[in-house]
Amino acid sequence: MGDNRPLVSIITPCYNACEFIDKTIESVKKQTFKDWEMIIVDDCSTDGTRAKLKRHSESDSRIRAIYLHENGGAAVARNTALQHANGRYVAFLDSDDSWKPGKLDKQLDFMQQNHYAFTFTAYECISSDGVRLNKTIPAPDLITYDDLLKNTIVGCLTVMIDREQTGQIEMPNIRTRQDLATWLGILKKGVIGYGLNENLAEYRVGNASISKNKWKAAKMNWFVYRKVEKLNMVKAFWCFSHYAVHAVLKRI
Repeated sequence: MGDNRPLVSIITPCYNACEFIDKTIESVKKQTFKDWEMIIVDDCSTDGTRAKLKRHSESDSRIRAIYLHENGGAAVARNTALQHANGRYVAFLDSDDSWKPGKLDKQLDFMQQNHYAFTFTAYECISSDGVRLNKTIPAPDLITYDDLLKNTIVGCLTVMIDREQTGQIEMPNIRTRQDLATWLGILKKGVIGYGLNENLAEYRVGNASISKNKWKAAKMNWFVYRKVEKLNMVKAFWCFSHYAVHAVLKRI
């Protein structure tokens, strides 16, 4: 694959990720596509995360660590990274997740060959200690704004966006589900998301994971429907009922 392709900026918010950040960074360093920069924004970690980030950034100039002075949450961290990103393409990877080695190569080719602005891939779930759970979340061929309202199947760790087509990206400053709200904002402009249905990432399902708590996840989705997207009550209930069914099927 030719490497006359544009720079990819990897957006990684980080908070108390000492246990997992090495594996996350190593999965990026093992990418077959090499023209990337990884911008890791540390949101005032209190464990040994900062020492690890310092070591990685000193050993590889493609890794840039930014240290926030006060805890602001994932949206603030991601937006800070986006503001410092130089790439035409941006990809998202949280500090406890990881990628398969061909992820950037395959997804970038998929986007460039088809002139796609927004893509995502399939991914698999692993336990907090890295054990495969034999559960893969597939990527549908395409997803529209209305599709995503009813089925929040897009994994943040798999998303790649061409900012030349979408314009600059800024996540809403809400404490959770800002990724969903951002994808909805992009798709609402008429952009279509295209899925590459190949398992190219590993999502860590921790015991304290927000998405693990079904009730909290449901409340957060409802918040996005009503407060961010400002759906009327009828449409919000309609979308929520579909979301609930898909959420149950995803866990079977």
